[in-house]
Amino acid sequence: MHLYVHVPFCQRRCSYCDFSIAVRKRIPVREYVDVLLKEAGNIGEAELETIYFGGGTPSLLPAEAISTLLHELTSPRRTPHPAREVTLEANPEDVTPNNAKAWRSAGVNRVSLGAQSFDDNVLKWMHRSHDAARIGAAVHALRGAGIENISLDLIFALPDELQRDWERDLDMALALRPTHLSLYGLTIEPRTPLDRWISRGATHAPDEERYAEEYLLAHRRLSAAGFVFYEVSNAARDGFRSQHNSAYWSGKAYVGLGPAAHSFDGTTRRWNLRAWEAYRRAIAAGQSPVESEERLTEEQRELERVYLALRTDEGLSITAPYRHLPPLMSQGWVVEHNGRLRCTPEGWLRLDSLVSELTMHTESQQ
Repeated sequence: MHLYVHVPFCQRRCSYCDFSIAVRKRIPVREYVDVLLKEAGNIGEAELETIYFGGGTPSLLPAEAISTLLHELTSPRRTPHPAREVTLEANPEDVTPNNAKAWRSAGVNRVSLGAQSFDDNVLKWMHRSHDAARIGAAVHALRGAGIENISLDLIFALPDELQRDWERDLDMALALRPTHLSLYGLTIEPRTPLDRWISRGATHAPDEERYAEEYLLAHRRLSAAGFVFYEVSNAARDGFRSQHNSAYWSGKAYVGLGPAAHSFDGTTRRWNLRAWEAYRRAIAAGQSPVESEERLTEEQRELERVYLALRTDEGLSITAPYRHLPPLMSQGWVVEHNGRLRCTPEGWLRLDSLVSELTMHTESQQ
């Protein structure tokens, strides 16, 4: 089983964020741990291959709360996995030597650090709580605690007026010797601060050409440094691919705990109530926190399989009905290798339209 634990709490909302979060000055730690473990009582005793604490800001939880959750979630009634990956998303300002040591003692062996940029002006514009210097200090503290599997998140394709030097950010990230990098292009989500800034002309939407240029620059720069893009937004050194996220992309079953968390059993997707208070009240009342579910049709499952396969460097097996390829290879968007159709970096930039064209082509062949 692959387990996702959503920790919704944040001290502030970032300018681009539309995630399910609860901004709190005081984190209701005891209430959160209690209701989450109540929900966890329904997931059975299957072996946990990966555990991922996402958010929100999981690193806002006291280290003893993370230790309690991991102790209960990995209790002896579940068969221990010999190489279990336990990831904690963390903000740089929360990573102290003491916290890092406590996380490692609790069982955390991988940290995804929300760096986003090494430009202090950009971080301020994003409403981040850390400065650039704090990123390096966090990486140093994690390594000092024995956590070597460190991923950095970076956001690219920012508005021109910020004058962000993307190549400098990549160089500074690489100088910290992370094992993994996740790169996300800025998107405009409704009802976010960024959406409001754009609507009143205070800033501009990201430029598509800039998006493509910076994405392709990252591919060249990281590939030269020994990283492999194993998924459209993720690059890793050898042996350090995210096992948890790879489970999503390979269509494996997973369970989500916490507000807005999703679960998938191979045919049906379920998702919990989005708001923390609604989720808490449901659990406290002995009710199911599931807001809704959908059972995927065969057509939906096949479309999802194609989409997920082409997101990764594994690609899509070229079998019927994908034996007759559309004229995408001549455009340089996909390549055929060992019987599989794989996206090039240019193809990943056009993934949605590429999948649509591929599936329409196969339908016309039937």
